[in-house]
Amino acid sequence: MSDVAGKWRDLVAKYQVPNNRAAIIQVCTTIIPLVVGLGLMVWAMKIHYGLVLLLAIPTGGLLIRTFIVMHDCGHGSFFSSRRWNDIVGFITGVLTFTPYVQWRRDHAIHHATSGNLDKRGWGDVTTLTVEEYLKLSKLGRFKYRIYRNAFFLLVFGPIFLVIKHRFPTPGGLTTAKERWNVHATNLVLVAVVVLLAVVGVLDEAAAIYLPAFFLAGMAGVWLFYVQHQFEDAYWRPGRHWDYATSALQGSTHLKLPKVLQWFTGNIGLHHVHHLSPRIPNYRLQQCHDSHPEFQSVPTITFWQGIKALGLKLYDEERHRLIGFRELRRARRKS
Repeated sequence: MSDVAGKWRDLVAKYQVPNNRAAIIQVCTTIIPLVVGLGLMVWAMKIHYGLVLLLAIPTGGLLIRTFIVMHDCGHGSFFSSRRWNDIVGFITGVLTFTPYVQWRRDHAIHHATSGNLDKRGWGDVTTLTVEEYLKLSKLGRFKYRIYRNAFFLLVFGPIFLVIKHRFPTPGGLTTAKERWNVHATNLVLVAVVVLLAVVGVLDEAAAIYLPAFFLAGMAGVWLFYVQHQFEDAYWRPGRHWDYATSALQGSTHLKLPKVLQWFTGNIGLHHVHHLSPRIPNYRLQQCHDSHPEFQSVPTITFWQGIKALGLKLYDEERHRLIGFRELRRARRKS
């Protein structure tokens, strides 16, 4: 793995070039089916709301794919033109309730610090070490256990993110452009809500869009969780942290069924993406398949990803994530 870490720039170089034709095709195969899916949900409202909820599943999948388009635009990897990355990024950001410019900055910090124990807190799921957890008060431990509860993360996580994205990042850490982008995104969303109210379809629109959006949000939180939260995930103090090693050993290769890989825009190839965010999602598989070095990385299946929700703390002594039950057993033995 050290050899890969040393030569990774050469391995990924030719895959970092955007293909505008592929990007346009992906926009079409995302937005057109999304519109069709929403149209079918409108039609289903006349039959039974249960059918609406059933159609919310594939429509939610298309919203995940829409977010991936915004994600790649944020990395400047989707189109060769920065202008078109920003235009499409803003539009897809509105569709996913995400302020594109601010999210782009925060996500870039996540990439630069992922796996660094000294720089946690940027775009990651809060993870305490065993030592940090044991130093908490009873109330502090209770709050952390609630936060790390799978139900809380998957159900309240998407709601929290929607609220969080309505405001600039606190602490004076945003630029004027990023703050304006947050406000512009909010203004467009408010304008859409007002327009729907004026034409008298706001209730119906909410009943259609929100279930699909919520399902997409739940899946998105799980995807982001499992991409960095697995048993042998790479976490190191800053002085021992290495970017390439963190990408290859701290990000998973999440092997999904082909249909789910399509809906999620190849984001399961997260080790390749973290190694080089400049590779567009439509070239990740090609890069991964072209180099055997990328295939000897932490690989998990869908069901292993579900089980990973039971991991809660980083054990610095054993360099791996553990659950609360394992912590209790270890403390009883000691």
